[in-house]
Amino acid sequence: MTVSANFARMKFEILHSDIQTKARTGRLYTAHGIVDTPVFMPVGTRGSIKHVPHEWIESLDYAIILANTYHLYLRPGPERIREAGGIHRFIGWQRAVLTDSGGFQIYSLGTETRIRDDGVYFRSVIDGSTHHFTPQRAIDVQMQIGADIIMAFDECIGYPAPSEYVQEATERTHRWLDQCWEYFHQTTPYHPYPQALVPIVQGGMEPDLRRASAEYVIQYASPIYAIGGLSVGESASLMYAMTDLCTDILPPTSARYLMGVGTPANILEAIARGIDMFDCVLPTRNARHGLLYTWQGMLQIKNSKWERDDRPIDSESPVPTSRRYSRAYLRHLFKSGEPLGPMLASIHNLGFFSELLRRAREHIALGDFYEWKAQVLPLISKKI
Repeated sequence: MTVSANFARMKFEILHSDIQTKARTGRLYTAHGIVDTPVFMPVGTRGSIKHVPHEWIESLDYAIILANTYHLYLRPGPERIREAGGIHRFIGWQRAVLTDSGGFQIYSLGTETRIRDDGVYFRSVIDGSTHHFTPQRAIDVQMQIGADIIMAFDECIGYPAPSEYVQEATERTHRWLDQCWEYFHQTTPYHPYPQALVPIVQGGMEPDLRRASAEYVIQYASPIYAIGGLSVGESASLMYAMTDLCTDILPPTSARYLMGVGTPANILEAIARGIDMFDCVLPTRNARHGLLYTWQGMLQIKNSKWERDDRPIDSESPVPTSRRYSRAYLRHLFKSGEPLGPMLASIHNLGFFSELLRRAREHIALGDFYEWKAQVLPLISKKI
């Protein structure tokens, strides 16, 4: 398949490969900076990470964030973002941005959603107005928004699902990919920097369909391939099996993006299976409910056991606020309904995820990732 000039400055290279697993470190070169992989991307649904200013996201060493096409399409609209010079200028973030296609939100949030071969008809969660996303429209919206990395329009398959439906939806995703690719490479860009279009592997939990989908998408040469439709209710072992299957087929010279995953344990296990990119709302959503990730384990800060605990939130954290403020104080903020509580917790969790991925990269480069993973997983996965 032909590749347009949109890919001229988008490149992925592998730096280190682990001997005992499929883990590797790499670099993704975008128009808005270099992204070291494996990488976790904080989710800024409407162009913002809840409770956390961009300055803090930068200080936590994040080189890329994710924004949601569905929500930005509804408000403020792609035309307004395009007029502002693209999403980087609009939200004041000059590092890399990835937008999802909006498909998952359409299916999960929209009312009266109808999926047809020509796209998806849905009602807005804001005012109930009717909208129609074709594959071409989904790509055009993302091109106007101006993210560095944009996703093909796909049909997210839930779990469990009948085999007949999984096959039908997977084939529809392939047809939509054909249309996305053609539109993307035949349309004049809205912005003066390159964007990359990422194909998505579907196939549900059916090994044959997963394999067929992975083999189908690689006909479209891309610096990144995504694996969708996982972490939708299946067991961890099944998710890992499907991930392994896909990474055995996807080109090793391109980055692999596992969409919507996940917990620290999920991330480390997926890295071992060859995944390079992750996103999830988990660190900030759980933070707003008082669940914190630390190097000693997970803690629920609202519990009474922390009322008189004057130790730092996490003495091992690289985040200054996590070393400065005590668990007792953070609990007090939550119990008092102070907005500073969820803010500090969100900053802390994002700092933990950033450090987790940094250490993973470090140990892959050192050649002891397998041993390090086995040592750290029981510690960070337990409740304290």
